[in-house]
Amino acid sequence: MTALTGVILAGGQGRRMGGEDKGLLLLQGEPLYQHVLRRFRPQVNIVLISANRNIDRYQLSGCQVVSDSLPDYPGPLAGMLSGLRHSPSEWVAFCACDTPWIPDDFVARLWQSKADAPAVWVKSSLRDHPALALVNRSLADALEAWLLSGERRLMQFLRESGGHAVTFPDPESAFRNINTPDDLRDEEIPS
Repeated sequence: MTALTGVILAGGQGRRMGGEDKGLLLLQGEPLYQHVLRRFRPQVNIVLISANRNIDRYQLSGCQVVSDSLPDYPGPLAGMLSGLRHSPSEWVAFCACDTPWIPDDFVARLWQSKADAPAVWVKSSLRDHPALALVNRSLADALEAWLLSGERRLMQFLRESGGHAVTFPDPESAFRNINTPDDLRDEEIPS
């Protein structure tokens, strides 16, 4: 693999969490994004965190924090755009801050299956997970134009850009995300 930048997407409004910053919610006594960082960091050369609030708290991780360049929280694509614009490498791996059980090799598997595609994302047995993706920095201008036109559909952008899904045989729980306060209760981190 070539040098890769990783971006943890933590810039949302946390609507389903009552407006709380989802990445900072505690799972087994530790902020959710820290669980992601622990699994993600060994898979890439550098990690950036895309966040739009609580910047100082995310900076405690030692990672550079980048914010959306577009106003009004336009969704994960805005975090991806910011990650692509700040990446020192040509390829950028993305992971949502609410997916603490990602496989330890998900980035390598995306890389091995990308062929000539400028973008690939995880597809589990039940659904696509477009926020778990590997994207070439060359898509940044097209992504910005997509967002400025009012579009917000992540997977449609990736598909229309020539990307494809990569099927992962892992248990569905590996890609489960924490969306509500109930999801945080009594969770066990798989080994």
